[in-house]
Amino acid sequence: MHKRKKVIVVGGGFAGIQLVRRLDENLFDVLLIDRINHHQFQPLFYQVATSQIEPSNISFPFRHIFRNKKHIQIRLGEITRIFPDKNKISTSIGDFDYDFLVIAIGCKTNFFGNDEICKHSFTLKTTYDAIKIRNHILNIFEKIISLKKEEREAYYNLVIVGAGATGVELAGAFAEIKKNVLPKDYPRIDFTKFQIYLVEGSKNTLNNMSDRAQNTSQRYLKKMGVQLLTEKFVKEYNGSTITLSDGDKINTKTVIWAAGVTGNYVKGLPTDCFAHGNRIKVNRINKVLGSENIFAIGDIAYMETPKYPKGHPQVANVAINQGKNLARNLKRIIRGKVPVDYRYSDLGSMATIGQNKAVVDFPFLKFKGYFAWFIWMFLHLMLILSVRNKIIIFINWAWVYITKDSSLRLILTENENPCNNWNEK
Repeated sequence: MHKRKKVIVVGGGFAGIQLVRRLDENLFDVLLIDRINHHQFQPLFYQVATSQIEPSNISFPFRHIFRNKKHIQIRLGEITRIFPDKNKISTSIGDFDYDFLVIAIGCKTNFFGNDEICKHSFTLKTTYDAIKIRNHILNIFEKIISLKKEEREAYYNLVIVGAGATGVELAGAFAEIKKNVLPKDYPRIDFTKFQIYLVEGSKNTLNNMSDRAQNTSQRYLKKMGVQLLTEKFVKEYNGSTITLSDGDKINTKTVIWAAGVTGNYVKGLPTDCFAHGNRIKVNRINKVLGSENIFAIGDIAYMETPKYPKGHPQVANVAINQGKNLARNLKRIIRGKVPVDYRYSDLGSMATIGQNKAVVDFPFLKFKGYFAWFIWMFLHLMLILSVRNKIIIFINWAWVYITKDSSLRLILTENENPCNNWNEK
């Protein structure tokens, strides 16, 4: 019996979680390291941010997922450096040795070097980010009630930057709760003054989808009252006023930045291992170039192929299947077999803009409307990890569909001064 090889997987996103689940327990001891204690279902963050589903429905604790897997250890920590020559990594909780290292640390929001925008705007890359947006939006309307009319303008304007799938889905969801939900909660607020702006540097929304999907999404958004500002970039945002590339200004207390991503950087790899956007260059089996036992998978991996000479799209399907393929390949490597190249089968793209409003681009078919929305819901439900959560989300969606109300609008913030006591005399 051979000694089991030690695999360290850094990151429990779509790629990392699929790899860890499939590594043969007879061949490998696995250490999963992540900054947070749960897997997050990113495609539905926007529904948490807009009070449509609970955070717990799309967040899955690692220790629960792997509770019956004795060969898997979980540690909360952040990788700080790789020492390839020593087969060792340093982390915020100590050093660890490995036989194989897999980097699956994903991406973060790209502010293109503008620290001021970063300081004052919201991102949507974690469940916690989604909760922060939800809290902020609800607090905005609580404040509007108490403000004088001349002080309300900046609170009435919501600006979303970036019209990819995240930006479009956020804009559509906010437009729906503006129409169907918030007026019931805040009957004294004039919601005709609540404006949702979607800012995009190019001519189109959903640039990675077909012309039909782009045109349809724009029609949907305009019909729902979203102000589309295309071919404009954000130059500045100071927390109160956003300045666009054409000089236009919008007074706003809420900017959600969904305008691009860049890889989470890790020290210790040679500089020639990195491609644009801090992605790590890998070969066809996801092995980091110049390494023998370090791999990168998911959004952080940059793999050039004849079909994708500029790397694969940073989507869940790529990450999931790279994780699965690497699990098979590590087993083949251990057994002295030739590993199998990763091949991406593009299953298509989709985005939902609101209830009964979605666009779907399959390789063989493109469609929109109610059927596209239904397909979007079904495929996303299938990707949710647990059967229990699939059922809960389905019931919640059905309830929202019937009632147009989710009743999940809780403001969850800590007491800023817990020593204060209202009953103190």
